[in-house]
Amino acid sequence: MNDLPRPLRIAVCAGETSGDQLGAGLVHALKQRFPDAHFAGIAGPLMQAAGVEAWEDADSLAVMGLAEVLSHLPRLLKLRKHFRQRVLNWQPDVYVGIDAPDFNLGVEAWLKARGVRTMHYVSPSVWAWRADRAERIGDSAHRVLCLFPMEPPIYATYGVDAVFVGHPLADEIPLSTDRTAARRALGVEVERPVLAVLPGSRLSEIEKMLPIFLSAAQRVASQQAGLQVLIPAANSACRARITSILASHPSTDLDVRVFDGQAQAIMIASDVVLLASGTAALEAMLCKRPMVVGHRISGLTYAIVKTFGLLKSEFVSLPNVLANYPWVPELLQAECTPHNLAHAVQAWFNDADRRARALATFEQVHHTLRKDASSRAADAITQLITRS
Repeated sequence: MNDLPRPLRIAVCAGETSGDQLGAGLVHALKQRFPDAHFAGIAGPLMQAAGVEAWEDADSLAVMGLAEVLSHLPRLLKLRKHFRQRVLNWQPDVYVGIDAPDFNLGVEAWLKARGVRTMHYVSPSVWAWRADRAERIGDSAHRVLCLFPMEPPIYATYGVDAVFVGHPLADEIPLSTDRTAARRALGVEVERPVLAVLPGSRLSEIEKMLPIFLSAAQRVASQQAGLQVLIPAANSACRARITSILASHPSTDLDVRVFDGQAQAIMIASDVVLLASGTAALEAMLCKRPMVVGHRISGLTYAIVKTFGLLKSEFVSLPNVLANYPWVPELLQAECTPHNLAHAVQAWFNDADRRARALATFEQVHHTLRKDASSRAADAITQLITRS
C-alpha cells in the first residue's frame, strides 16, 4: 500500500492569447514552489509549453461581445458542463480561472459549492461595469487576484478577499525601450516614420477594423513622407485574413509589412500605434508609445450597452483609466472613421510636447504595475492551498 501523498493538482482555465500569457507565467511561478504539481484544464500554447495538460484549447473560449456570444452559447454551455464535471472528477487542490469571466465564474461557483477551492485571476472590469458585480464574483471565488490597484478597494466594500498582484506585462516590458534596436531587429528602416497597426487578434475584429485602419493609414501617409506601416498577425489564420484584406484594399500604395507575432517589438519600433481597444492598449502604454484607440462593436451590443447604461467608466482604454486622464484618443462606433483616426494619429506626430507629457505619465503607471505579478499571484494561491 502506497501511503505517499499524491502530487498537488492545480486545475486552470484560460481564454484567448492574453489569458494564455498570464497563465504561462503563473504556472512557471507555481512550479518553482511545487515542482511535482500536475496542471490540467483549458490552456493555450504557452500554458501547454509550461506543462499544462490541455483538455481543451483556450481558443474555444475566444468569443467577444454580447451579441456575438449568443450564437456560440449552446456550444459554450455544453463545454462548461463537461469541463466542470471533469475538473470535479479530477479532484484538484485548487481551481484557477484566468480571465474569461463569463465562462470561469460559472465554473468557479459550481466547483466552490462542491468543496473545491477556487481562485479567479484577473478581475472583471468592476470599475467600468457595475461595481456590485464584485459581490457575485466573491460568491464564485475564494480569492480574486487583481491586476490593477483600483480594484481591491471595490471588492473590500462587499467583503470579498481580493489582492492586487500587479500586471505581468509590466514586469516583462522594460521601463526603457530602444526604438532603433527594435527597428533593426525587424528589418525596418530606422530613419523613416513608423505606424504600428493592431486591428485585433480575432478574425471578426480584423475584418471589421483593418479596412478602416488602412484607410486612416493612407491619409497619414499623405502627410508623413516615407511612412512604414507594420501589422502583427497573432496566428496563421489572422495573417491569412490580413493578407486577404490588404490585397483587396484600395490603399495599395501603402508601404505595409505583416509580421508573424512580434506585436510588442512592433510597438517599440513605432512612432505611433493605431489599435483596437483591449490589452494591446495597455501594452502600448508600457512600451511608452503614443496611441490612438479605434473600435466598433456590433450595433446590437452597442445598443444594449447604451440603453442600460452598462458602462460606468468615463474611459474605455486602460491607459486613460489608469492615468485618470484622456491621454489616449478613443474613437468609438460612429466616431471611428478613417478621417478621425488619421487626424488623431497625425496629432501625435505633430506635437512633441504632448508626446513627452503622455509618455512621462505612462512611465509612472508602469512603475505602479511592476510588482512581479506571477510570483505574487503564485504566493496568493499557495496561501489559499495551505489555508485549506
